[in-house]
Amino acid sequence: MEITINPSHVRGQVRIPTSKSHTIRALLIATLAEGTSHILHPLVSADTLSCLKICRQLGAVIHGKQDEWQVLGTGAHLQIPDNVLDAGNSGTTLYLACGSTALLPGWSVLTGDEQVRRRPVDQLLLALNDLGAEAFSTRGNGCAPLVIKGRLKGGKTRIKCPTSQYLSGLLINTPLAEGDTEIEVTELNEKPYVQITLDWLDCQGIHYEHDNMQKFFIKGNQKYKAFNRQITGDFSSATFFLCAAAVTGNKLELLGLDMNDSQGDKAVVSMLERLGCEVSIQDQGLTIEGKELVGQELDINSTPDALPALAVTACYAQGSTRLVNVPQARLKETDRIKVMCAELKKMGAHVEELPAGMVIHSSKLKGARVESHQDHRVAMALAIAALGATGPTTINNAECVDITFPDFFKLLESITEV
Repeated sequence: MEITINPSHVRGQVRIPTSKSHTIRALLIATLAEGTSHILHPLVSADTLSCLKICRQLGAVIHGKQDEWQVLGTGAHLQIPDNVLDAGNSGTTLYLACGSTALLPGWSVLTGDEQVRRRPVDQLLLALNDLGAEAFSTRGNGCAPLVIKGRLKGGKTRIKCPTSQYLSGLLINTPLAEGDTEIEVTELNEKPYVQITLDWLDCQGIHYEHDNMQKFFIKGNQKYKAFNRQITGDFSSATFFLCAAAVTGNKLELLGLDMNDSQGDKAVVSMLERLGCEVSIQDQGLTIEGKELVGQELDINSTPDALPALAVTACYAQGSTRLVNVPQARLKETDRIKVMCAELKKMGAHVEELPAGMVIHSSKLKGARVESHQDHRVAMALAIAALGATGPTTINNAECVDITFPDFFKLLESITEV
């Protein structure tokens, strides 16, 4: 579908949807646990529903409604799926489920949509093979479709993690291996997402040790237990509304956010403060007001999902802004560095593509017809760019926001006025 956004002001309150990262981890850990877990206020989106379907195929019994999912876990006795496990557009689901299928004594086939099938998994497959599983890419290119058989025995492996999701897939599942596991991490992007996983392991009482996330020791033969947990607001989704206030120079209150949560994208708040915004933190959220913005250099290795929205915001800052140290942005649903440069240029932006980032110069954006490239974060970022542009902007294939934020355009409309 096409969505047209007119130049607008933003004001009022917006309640941010709950976290995709937490919801997917909650589903997979509940599936591995003994007993019935209660996931309160899960994110309901295409990505999380893909994960839910895979968990059911692995033997979990899941009931529930919009505000609560009840998951009767398998007690680590997963069932061999009788059909292909399709992660859809969810790379997180694919990578984390790879580790779970490596616990099974039979073969599993995992795949995803066209975008996910372009995303490399080779480093994770090598690690699973090191730890006793059998895992390979059917096309021999290190990408899905994948075929995996367990069981994980434990042992030692070295892994390079251009995406943190490889490591999270190992950390969630190796506690259920037959023996202890040692992991040496030779490269790691997106450390805060690993911390989200470690927080879940801590809540479960899982025994592990690590040395600055470079070496991990995980005891084998452990168990997960049922839990009752409310999912907190998603800072990755909040980024677009934070940037909407920055772009328009208006004040906006965001509800449902916990600044004590380990989500990496909460760092966007301090980045926007550096650019010139004023922020006030409350118990259940924050208030942000856009002011005169001044370009900065921002290292976003830990917050790659924020690149599209920050690139848009930087167009409205005086001088130049450098978004650096984010090579993994090229390995997301799209090559986000290349795509954002191309689409912002359509709107009149002066931007430069770097191998691992972007340089964005102060620009007067004008409305244009732009393309989402079926990337939900690109679509939402372009909608924010349109708020401060001259003339209307039409976004093609805007329905892709359903992947993580089905109500995005509805919520955006609720706080905008021309």
